[in-house]
Amino acid sequence: MSQPMFKQVDRLVAMSVLAAVGLTWFVLVGFDAFKIFAGELNDVGHGGYTLAKAASYTLLTVPRRMYEMFGYAALIGGLLGLGGLAGTGELTALRAAGMSRLRICASVVLSLSVLTGLVVVMGETLAPWGDQSAKALSLAAKSKDVTLAKGGSIWARDGDTVVNAGNGRTRQTGHGAAVDLNRVRIFEFDKQGRLSTLSVAARAEHMRGQWTLFDVRRTVFGEASATSTQESKLQWPSGLDPDVLALSIVNLDYLNLRELSRNIAYLERNGQDSRGFREAWWMRIFYPVNVLVLAFCALPFAFGALRSGGMAKRLFLGIVMSIGFYFLQRAVVSMGTVYGLPPALANAIPPLLLIAMASAWFRRNA
Repeated sequence: MSQPMFKQVDRLVAMSVLAAVGLTWFVLVGFDAFKIFAGELNDVGHGGYTLAKAASYTLLTVPRRMYEMFGYAALIGGLLGLGGLAGTGELTALRAAGMSRLRICASVVLSLSVLTGLVVVMGETLAPWGDQSAKALSLAAKSKDVTLAKGGSIWARDGDTVVNAGNGRTRQTGHGAAVDLNRVRIFEFDKQGRLSTLSVAARAEHMRGQWTLFDVRRTVFGEASATSTQESKLQWPSGLDPDVLALSIVNLDYLNLRELSRNIAYLERNGQDSRGFREAWWMRIFYPVNVLVLAFCALPFAFGALRSGGMAKRLFLGIVMSIGFYFLQRAVVSMGTVYGLPPALANAIPPLLLIAMASAWFRRNA
């Protein structure tokens, strides 16, 4: 087959696949956004949260939802695109012209690679900004005591005390939900509104109506002097609503690589556990690999279905493969955490397994 013929084939496959991917992507993101908007309607009327703000919140999170749904759209859309070619007989014509299954699958991945690159850029820029802006909008409307500043830093007012933190995360304990904050500064004011005490802590924990600070440097300001003390642990009661405080926490999966790297460096400098941030960092790194490998490796197993099945069968096959890979990846990463596997290796195992399966299929069906 000549070089111009190759280009025509790639163009034909790209038009069919990208059209199917775009339609699938639109439907998946649309359903997900509608579900979130319906959930936000329950909060309309709380504080200053209006219907317009609920709609704005949903729209701001659309880039992140596009990033999350793209892998599923690429797989399902690839199957539907090849199915369209099979339905019109064009796939059979390509095979009769001497084009191998491997070459057809490679053409599909080639058409997806540029779009995947654009999605990765969106996931590092527009998606984190939109998600943090949505949280800031929601918090500003629902609570006057907690707000989310630029870069994801948290500001909270707790009585006469103002708490600032660089970032945080929620976790479940035997005593209920807890909020962990890093890079914490506590500003305490007297009745005249003057700063009386500044506390700087490596970490703070909010649980069961109480603040607990760790590795605290506490500075008390007098009329003409300041006194500093160092304490390993400090506690005091809190009147903050833990549910509202938890709303200010940005999910690790929504942070970009730069923010994750900054948090990993900070936690390691202070001798704290950075595994959660490292896992999220490596999942970001492997995102384009997982998308393209899954799309490439799923297509060979679908060739029989493309000839004999309709759209419903291809759609079902794509959904099953997407869900199966999602659970496989989560299971392997979780097991890697339990057994101490490096996050890079744990994230590499699922795509490597798929590549091995696809290689065996291509050898048998060369």
